[in-house]
Amino acid sequence: MIRALILLLLTAAPAAADVLVAARTIPAQSLIREEDLLLRNVSANGGVDDPLLLVGMEARVALYAGRPVRPADVGFPAVVDRNDIVPLIYDAGGLYIATEGRSLGRAGVGEMLRVMNLSSRSTVSARIGEDGAAYVSH
Repeated sequence: MIRALILLLLTAAPAAADVLVAARTIPAQSLIREEDLLLRNVSANGGVDDPLLLVGMEARVALYAGRPVRPADVGFPAVVDRNDIVPLIYDAGGLYIATEGRSLGRAGVGEMLRVMNLSSRSTVSARIGEDGAAYVSH
């Protein structure tokens, strides 16, 4: 009986709190504006309560009206789209190599992205810089 009570307490539903919810359905890849968000008292795990953390970000998935917006649902606005040709740069220890690559997904500044080297057809992971180039690290 006591074990069942402890298990019930540990798996209890999250407490209601003020979190931001989508005011309307926001399609994936859309920029989030202040008027797209409402502060509501709902039961949610990992919800956000500060609009400054979401405004100006890009929806990575569709955000449905009335549902809480979680940090994993948004990201920095993409500067590289899938199939874009981007500079692919390796710069370490005095060795500098630059070539062209094809992005295999979408990414914003600072995010990791798989990029195919157009010369060798090999695929590498690279971090997107502010200039839109893909930087490979060792």
